[in-house]
Amino acid sequence: MEQERIRTKDPNKYMNPYLAGVLLGFVLIAAFYFSGRGPGASGGPKRVTAAIVEAVAPTHAHQSEFYGKYVNGPHSPLKDWLNFELLGVLVGGFISGALAGRLNLKVEHSPKITSRKRLFWALIGGILFEYGATMARGCTSGAALSGIAVLATGGFVTMLAIFGGAYLFAYFFRKLWI
Repeated sequence: MEQERIRTKDPNKYMNPYLAGVLLGFVLIAAFYFSGRGPGASGGPKRVTAAIVEAVAPTHAHQSEFYGKYVNGPHSPLKDWLNFELLGVLVGGFISGALAGRLNLKVEHSPKITSRKRLFWALIGGILFEYGATMARGCTSGAALSGIAVLATGGFVTMLAIFGGAYLFAYFFRKLWI
């Protein structure tokens, strides 16, 4: 029954993927024009973490090699453009969902797992992805999308690794969704 509901979703409630791709290209161009950098998301949580560490242990934050590069600047790490970008993505997602009539609170998962298990694994995946993005010095938006836009080899390698890894792991996790 759940699979029937998934298959019968109204395709008109979703944007045409080709149009979405073109619009994403315009967002990328606008980001380079207005900020001098391409969009990225993994830097935002680092800056928020640095601001929290500075609030709790200011001496440590200012002396730390890692946190110091965020808190020793001319303005608060919370005023960095990446935080405003992430806020815009969140607000834009809500607006898009509301306009398409898809704004509702639910956890999508297979009938084989519970909502709690789905949320747990989503959290673990998000933590691992943020850690990987920190280690790689960029997320899919920053390293892949912006990297490919400037023809950086790292951008192409990142996209191959992300999609290749997803393809390989999909085999092991697909039985949770079927």
